[in-house]
Amino acid sequence: MKSSGSSWLKFGLFTVGLGQSFVFVIVPPLARDLGLTEVQTSLVFAFSAIAWALTSAAWGRASDKYGRRNIAVLGLVGYSASLITMITPLFLVEKNLLDIVFLFPLLVFGRMLNGLIGSATRPAAFAYVADTSTRDRRTVKFARLESSFLVGTVAGPLIGGFLILITKETPFYVFSILALISSVGIYRNVENTSKDRDVGESTKKISWKSNTVWPFLLLASISSLCLASLIQTIGFYLFDVFPDVDDLPIIISMTFALLSISTIVSQYLFTDSFPLSNNKLLIFGIFLLLFSYLTMALFPKISIYYLSIIINGFGGGMLRPAISSSLSLSQTPEHQGSAAGYLGSVYPIGHILTPLIAMPIYAINPSYLYYFSSMLCLICFIFIISHPIFRKESTI
Repeated sequence: MKSSGSSWLKFGLFTVGLGQSFVFVIVPPLARDLGLTEVQTSLVFAFSAIAWALTSAAWGRASDKYGRRNIAVLGLVGYSASLITMITPLFLVEKNLLDIVFLFPLLVFGRMLNGLIGSATRPAAFAYVADTSTRDRRTVKFARLESSFLVGTVAGPLIGGFLILITKETPFYVFSILALISSVGIYRNVENTSKDRDVGESTKKISWKSNTVWPFLLLASISSLCLASLIQTIGFYLFDVFPDVDDLPIIISMTFALLSISTIVSQYLFTDSFPLSNNKLLIFGIFLLLFSYLTMALFPKISIYYLSIIINGFGGGMLRPAISSSLSLSQTPEHQGSAAGYLGSVYPIGHILTPLIAMPIYAINPSYLYYFSSMLCLICFIFIISHPIFRKESTI
C-alpha cells in the first residue's frame, strides 16, 4: 500500500508539472495576442505566487490535522479546476463570446485557484513521505518526488505541443483529467496518515522562527530567488547576448530542457545511485551553483553558457532535496506537515521578488545579475558551513 501510495503521489506531482510548465509557455502569448499587456499577464502569475506563499504553510498544518491524503486530493482538484478556468476565458474571448474586459479578472481567478488550493498537494505529499519513510531513506524519497515534478515540467511543453495541434484547449483538458485521475488514485491507495492525530492545544505549534526551521527557509528562499532569476531571464539573455544565433526559440527550449534534465540526473545520481549525506549535498550543491553563475558572468559564450546551465542543474538537483530532507529530519512527526508547508511557502518568493530585484539588475547589465546570484550563493555557502544545524544528519 505504501509503495502504491507513493507512486500515485509521484504521478500527481508529475501531472502538476505538466500543467505548470505548459501554462507558463502558452498562456502569456495567447493573452497578449488577445489584448492583454505584458504587465497584466505577469500580474496573473504574480498574484498566484503570492497566494501560494500565503497558503502553503496553512495547508501543511491542515494535513497534520485532517490527513495527508485528503489535503493532497483537494490540492489536485483545485489545480485541475484552475487549468479549466484559465483556458475557458481565453477560448471564449478568442471566439468573441466574451468581452475582452473580463479576460484579465477571469485569468487572475483561474490562476488564483492554483495558488490558493493547488498549493495543498506539495506539502501533503512530502509530509506523507516523511510519515512513511525511514530516516536514512528520507532524502532519496524526497528527491524522487522532486524528480516526478521535474519530469512533468520537461514533458509538459512536449506533450502539450503535440496536443495543441488538435485545439488550443486540448492540452488543458487532458492535463486536467490526468490530475483528476491521480486524485482518485491517491484517494484509493494512499493511507490518510496523520488523521485524528492530536494536534490540539496540548501540542505546541511549530513556528517558522524556530531554530530548526528558519535556517532551511532562508536557504530555500535565496536559492529560489537565484533560480527564478535565471529562469525568467534565460530568453532575454540568449536574445541580448547571442542575437546572431540561428533558431533562437529552439535554443531557448533546449536550455530549459538541459536545466531540467541535469537536475533530474543529479537527484538520481547523488541521492540514490551514489548517495551523499545531506550536509555534503548542501555544500556541493551550493558550490556548483556558485560556480555556474560565475562562469555565466565571466564567459559570455554559448558553449560555456550551456555547460553552466548543466552545472547549475546538477547543483540544484543536489540542493533542493537536501533542504527538504534536512528540514524534515529536524522535526518531530506531528510537525512534518507544518514544516513542509513552511518550505512550500518560500519557494514562490523567487518569482515574486525577481521583477523587483533581479530584473532591474539585469537591465543595467545581464552579467551583473549572475554576479549577484553568485554572491548570494557565496553567502549561502558560508552559512551552510558555519551554522551547526546543517551539520546534523538527524536532530530528533
